[in-house]
Amino acid sequence: MRLPVGVIGELRIWGRSALLALAMLVLVPLHYLFRLIKYGSPFPMYFLRWATWVIGARVKVHGVPLKRDVFFMPNHASWFDIPVLGGITGSAFVSRAEIADMWMLGWMARLNRTIFVKREARMNIAEQINDLREAVADTWSVVIFPEGTVTDGHSLLPFKTSMLRVLEPPPPGMLVQPVVLDYGPIAEWQAWLDRETGIGNARRLFARRGTFAVHVHFLDPFDPHDVAGRKAVAAEARRQIEGKLTECLGKPPRPFRYDLPMVGYVAPRDEALDSA
Repeated sequence: MRLPVGVIGELRIWGRSALLALAMLVLVPLHYLFRLIKYGSPFPMYFLRWATWVIGARVKVHGVPLKRDVFFMPNHASWFDIPVLGGITGSAFVSRAEIADMWMLGWMARLNRTIFVKREARMNIAEQINDLREAVADTWSVVIFPEGTVTDGHSLLPFKTSMLRVLEPPPPGMLVQPVVLDYGPIAEWQAWLDRETGIGNARRLFARRGTFAVHVHFLDPFDPHDVAGRKAVAAEARRQIEGKLTECLGKPPRPFRYDLPMVGYVAPRDEALDSA
């Protein structure tokens, strides 16, 4: 479903797209030239940083992101988390396969070695883990969204641990750093929910007037060797993320309001939601 954005909104979409295309003309050739000399190119990070600014985000970083040998584990409030975090860290990503088909974002994600996971392709877990190991060797850091899909910025889904098998055993020297993304007042407005298409959601964000703040909180890193397996890694990351998200929202995260068959989530019935 594509919602109308109006004439002015269409002009903003075209204007912002033109600015991104201009940056691509400059940075993409530099990226590929750099790759001829050295493996880890910084130009995707520069492009994603520019893209978030053009679309209207003013990113505020809290805490210190690790530079290398790190698995970042954030809450997943939006597809926009990818350019935001990519522009800060230059990391590779593990993300839902639908992102690959999204307008412009799929191409941006591929620049940074995003690993697109098909939820129904459970037999390919070993192949995906191998891709993940290669991405770590390439970019030195990887972002894994443990919820497995996006929410509304006010909720926190159960964490999925299948992709954390790469931490059994953990690569030498690798740490895990939990992250919280807080979109503030626009969190629910910008969320990609229910039957809205990815392109429709991206168009709404591109068409939005003005700027908005995105607060990115890098929390305390921990050594996965110090906890017992991937489920314990997920539990420790969730403990930190839930605590910081509660602080950002001023109340505990609420139950998510939509069923998500792709990750096996069933929303609480109305009575539970009314009490949240």
